[in-house]
Amino acid sequence: MATSDIDIERELKNLPLETTTLLGKADSGRIVSRWLIGIIVVLVLILFLPWQQNVQGTGNITALSPSDRPQQLQTRIDGRIEAWYVAEGQYVKKGDSIVLISEIKEEYLNPNVLSLTQQQQDAKQSAIGEKLNKATALEQLITQLEQQREFKLQQTRNKLLQYQAEVRQATLEDSVARDQLRRRERLFRDTLGLVSVNDLQTFQVRVQSAAAKLVEKQQMLAITQTDIESIPAEYGEKIAKASSDRAATLSEVSEGRSEVAKLKDKVGSITIRNGFYVIKAPQDGYVVRATRAGQGEIVKSGEPIVTVQPARPSKAVELYVRPMDVALLKPGRHVRVFFDGWPALQISGWPQVAVGTFGAQVAVIDQFPSSDGRFRVLLVPDTTHDEPWPAQLRLGTGAEGWAMLDNVTVGWEIWRQLNGFPLSIKPGDALPGEAVAGDKGKGDGGKK
Repeated sequence: MATSDIDIERELKNLPLETTTLLGKADSGRIVSRWLIGIIVVLVLILFLPWQQNVQGTGNITALSPSDRPQQLQTRIDGRIEAWYVAEGQYVKKGDSIVLISEIKEEYLNPNVLSLTQQQQDAKQSAIGEKLNKATALEQLITQLEQQREFKLQQTRNKLLQYQAEVRQATLEDSVARDQLRRRERLFRDTLGLVSVNDLQTFQVRVQSAAAKLVEKQQMLAITQTDIESIPAEYGEKIAKASSDRAATLSEVSEGRSEVAKLKDKVGSITIRNGFYVIKAPQDGYVVRATRAGQGEIVKSGEPIVTVQPARPSKAVELYVRPMDVALLKPGRHVRVFFDGWPALQISGWPQVAVGTFGAQVAVIDQFPSSDGRFRVLLVPDTTHDEPWPAQLRLGTGAEGWAMLDNVTVGWEIWRQLNGFPLSIKPGDALPGEAVAGDKGKGDGGKK
């Protein structure tokens, strides 16, 4: 007998529904409340867990000393690349040749320009020597002329004295002769026949001779006086001409020395310039990158050609922190860091569970912020308490660091961050002359 659908439906209604029965019997409200209470208890306990405040910063590995950082070697002259002596990644020692540059300026294209300039310098120096000899000869001539002038003056003065004496003698003889003539004329008039005419004429001739001699001596005296006055002018002209020639010669010597100085400067510049044709490694390191490739390429003065990384740089971490956190740091503070590519596990508030982090300490804090408003902090390895940094680290590797501050609870840290309160530090960690925000707050709370 076939069972109809109505009969099957009636039988199903009479069967007991186990799932519905079980749901009705389970105490679901009690289970949910227990879970909620457990979660709340756990959260409350977490609020009382210790939490170490910290200042975080991100950056990368750099070199503490500027001389250990990658250096761009620049050409100091305009030139053309002739040859490369190294390849990228190659290790070079201090003084090793890296690249050869040839000259492109017209005034230095002649390979003998240095020797030719030195020959010009030697020729100018020789000409200066000859002119100095001429100046010395002129100086001696001036001395001789001055001596001749003095000798001539003394000789003429002696003649003047001699002629003055002869004039006095001639004057006396003329006076005596005239007196004798007057007496003979008186006797000739008073005593006729006592003095003959011949005798009178003889005395007249004597007077004329004495007068003529006096005039001659007076003329010689006048000529001698004129010679004394003309000697200084005569020799002064000669001395002035010799002095003028000597001054002109010394002027030529000064000009020659100036030209020699310029030639010396040019010789020195060319000598130094010749050393710029080969760019050498400033210290031991590795050729990192060549910014100019191939041969025959023209480079300008001051243009970088290749970058060299020093072989053994003193590594440091360059972190950037916010301005509100930089006041909490000071040189010597301990910092934990980890590096990109190095396995690490770090929970900022629980440094005890850190794995793969390394110790460091603050070495330098910049006095002014960078372009993005953050302050740069340089960290050096702290090998006194921790293991050294990995030797495989390279400059430029990313890094992150935490400067550990005061210990607080998780609840306090959450409350501080929600309200924007500053970090609290230990009294011993405060910078000189600065108040500790955490201690000030505790003191106010005590007063209340």
